[in-house]
This record gives sequence, C-alpha cells and structure tokens, in this order.
Amino acid sequence: MSKETEVISKPVEAPEFGKIRAALWPIYGYEMKKFLPMGLMMFFILFDYTILRSTKDAILVPVAGSAIIPFLKGLIVMPAAILFVVLYSKLVNTFKPATVFYMIAGFFISFFALYAFVIFPNNEFLLPDPAYIKALQAEYPRVQHIIAIYAYWTDSLFYTFAELWGSIMLSLLFWQFANEITRTREASRFYALFGLLGNLGLILSGYVLTTASSIQKASGGGPEAFAGTLHYTMGAVIVAGFIVVFLYNWMQRNVLTDPLYYDAAEKSGKVKIKKPKMSVGESFKYLLKSKYIMFIALLVLAYGIAMNLIELNWKEILRKQYPERIDYQHFMGLVQYAMGGTTIIAILFFKGVVRRFGWFTGAITTPLMMLVTGAIFFSFVLFEDFMSPIAAMIGVTSLLMAVAVGTIQNVLSKGTKYSLFDPTKEMSYIPLDQELKTKGKAAVDVIGGRLGKAGGGYIVGAMFAITGAADVLSITPMMAVAVCIVILIWIFAVYGLNGMYQKAVAEAEKKKAE
Repeated sequence: MSKETEVISKPVEAPEFGKIRAALWPIYGYEMKKFLPMGLMMFFILFDYTILRSTKDAILVPVAGSAIIPFLKGLIVMPAAILFVVLYSKLVNTFKPATVFYMIAGFFISFFALYAFVIFPNNEFLLPDPAYIKALQAEYPRVQHIIAIYAYWTDSLFYTFAELWGSIMLSLLFWQFANEITRTREASRFYALFGLLGNLGLILSGYVLTTASSIQKASGGGPEAFAGTLHYTMGAVIVAGFIVVFLYNWMQRNVLTDPLYYDAAEKSGKVKIKKPKMSVGESFKYLLKSKYIMFIALLVLAYGIAMNLIELNWKEILRKQYPERIDYQHFMGLVQYAMGGTTIIAILFFKGVVRRFGWFTGAITTPLMMLVTGAIFFSFVLFEDFMSPIAAMIGVTSLLMAVAVGTIQNVLSKGTKYSLFDPTKEMSYIPLDQELKTKGKAAVDVIGGRLGKAGGGYIVGAMFAITGAADVLSITPMMAVAVCIVILIWIFAVYGLNGMYQKAVAEAEKKKAE
C-alpha cells in the first residue's frame, strides 16, 4: 500500500477530533465527497418542503378555515399515502432504486409546475359555483367541511401533494438512501449536520416567501396578487427539485461506486442493492410482527397527532389575525426565518447529545419540549379573557399574543424535532436488516407519518361530531387533553425502543467483528 493510500484509508477508523472540531465540524476531509452532496440534497428537499408547507396553508386556510385541514388529511391525504406505499412497494420490486427516485421526483416537479402555471390561474373555471356550495353546506351542516374539500378541490389536490412531498421525498427516499449508504460510525456525526445544512434551506425559503409576497403587495396587492407569488415560489420549488435529482445522480456515479464510501462497492465495481421480494401483504404482516418497527411507528404517530392538534389551533387564530392569503403567506415566510435560525442553533447546541449522553436522551427531548410548550400555548388560548389585560398592558391584542406564543411553540418544537427527533429516529433503522430498512421504513414513514396527521384529523372529526361544534376553538379543551395523552404514549414508546435499539446495535457490531 502506498503512503498516499494509507493516509486516505486510515481515517475510516476515525482518529479523535479536537474538542472544537468535534463540536463544530466532526467531518474528515476525505468524507466531504460523500457528506456534502447528501447535505445539499437535504438542503434543497427541505427548501421545497418549507415553501410547500407554507403555501398549502396560505392557499386553503384563509378561504376555507382551518377546520378543513383535519378532514382533508383524514379523508384525502391518508388514502393517498396508502396508495403510494402500495405503488412504491411494486416499483422497488420492478425497477432499480435510482429509477424509482427519478420517477417519483419527476412526478412531483411536474405537478407543482402544472398547478402554479395552469391550474391555479384557472380556478375560477375549475371550481364549483360558490353559491351552490353555500347552499349545499346550509343543507348539510354536519358535513360542511367535507363539502369544502370539494369546493376547493384543486387547492385540496395541491395540499395533498405538498403534504406527501415531505413524507416521500424527505422521510422515505432521502433517509432511506442515507441509511443505505451511511455506516453506523458515520451516522452519529453526519445526521445532525445533515439537519444543520438542511435547515439553512428554511431560512432561504423564508426569504423567497417574504420577498415574493412583498413584490406582489408593492405592485398593488389584491386577491390576484397571490397568483403572482405562486409563480415565484413554485418556480423556486421546481429549480430546487431538479438540483436534488442532479445531486442524487452524481452520487450514484461518483460515490456509490467507491468502496471508501460505500460498503456494497467493496464486492463489485458497480452498485448492487438487494431488492426485497416480499409482496405488499406479506410486508405488512412482517411489520406487524416486529415490535421494534411498531415502536418506531408509535414515535411517528405520536408526533404527527400531537403536532397536528396544536397546529390546528394555532392556524385558526393565525387566520383571524391574517385573513388575506398573501398576508398569511408573508407571515409564514417570517416563521420560516425563525424556524430555520432556531433549528440551526438547536442542532449546534444538541448535535453532541447523542454522542455524549446516548440515543435515549436525544429521543426523549422532543416529546418533553412539546409537552411543556404545548401546555403554555393552550393556556393562552383557553384563558384568553384572563390574558387580555396583560396583552393591553404591552400594547397588543390578546389574539396577537396568542399568535406569538403559538409561533414560539411551533418553532421550538420543530427545532428539537429536526435536531434530535429525526436523527435519532433514522439511527434506529441502521442496525436492522435490509427488508425492514426498505419496506419497514416505507410503511412507518409514509403510512405512519400520514396516519399521525390523519389521526389528529380523525380525533378532531370525532370531537366535532360529538359536540356539534363547527369552530376549532370550540373544542380546544378536548384537544389539549388529547395532546397530553398522546405525548405520554410517545414517552413510553421511547423507553421501549431504547432497550431494543441498544441490543440491535450490539448484535450488529458483534456480527461485524466476527
């Protein structure tokens, strides 16, 4: 072995970093070829996700109210996610992983382009007559929110695919790719920094959202101005989507063929990923027998339900504060600034937690954060009369103060999610066999993730049915109790998964040593 080769290969055994380097950038120089494109992939996927998340709410909530969201998630988004998992399972058994990635990414990019430049500008001709919808809702008040989905069916379709982008492109495709090619010893260093680079995308998306809305407002504003913001924002989404595809393709050709970066390349000069051959039905039966996967599913379900219930109240008071689409979107852009900055700080502050204190400490932080901040937010919503004099003393309305507190809750909760929840969840997949890594992850992240949000919708729908209420804020006390119960279940799942994860890691290391 030459001296040069020895220098390159030796860091695989990871000599210790200095304290400052370990805290700020625990990446070896030779690893940048692998780490940087993956980090940039996450950057642009999160950039798109953030713009889509803000835009889908700005499109629907100001015109249809936040009460439409739980019904849309439960009746449309959830079935669409299940349908995708069935389709995805068939695709991975038929095509190469790279081909599946290109097909799915291309579909999303095409739809968002079609919506922004063709569908939304023609909503007046595509949507049903508002007078007819109003009469229909008056005749059937108990299903008025379901009727609203039909009333805004094109926007509901956009909402559905915007929701699925995060589950499919980030939670499934990106993280499955990362788990496949990242070694366990790399994951504890790489994953937190993926989040760091990725959340810079939130800041950039905030800039795009606020700039686009400001340009349109300066040009005269009005309802038609929002169509102009869509051209800017969806144009940015399309460009970022193509960059993600380019980076993925570059890694296929330049990283996954090098045994220094990818273990499978040690046995062959070309990438060969073993494809699972189980049917969809067999896969789900297999997953149901895995207590390990079920615990991961509980984490995802609990986060989705709890966050959905809290956000629903926040979005309703936000709608009252900003009733116009363009103002709503502008505020959401400011939220993304705050969320991106907070998450980056959280990642820098927390990224050594798993390495120093263990997986359990990292995994338990997010539910505890949501329990505390959620309780504070619900207190401001439930005791509005008590808070009004306090708000008046500082020169704001109680509504604006509730918006501010809800925003802080949202930012802090998602900051800990991105910096600790996501990395620890993804780390839990690494010691598993190939079958559970692929189809297990697909079921948990797409069905589990969607069921978490849809589950919140089902809970809210049941509350509407029981109480006969039509306004989200009317059932806030019941939702607060539900959030507490769900988070306690989440904490239980963390305890259960921790023991199994530690055992799986030990067994994987033992097999590797043999």
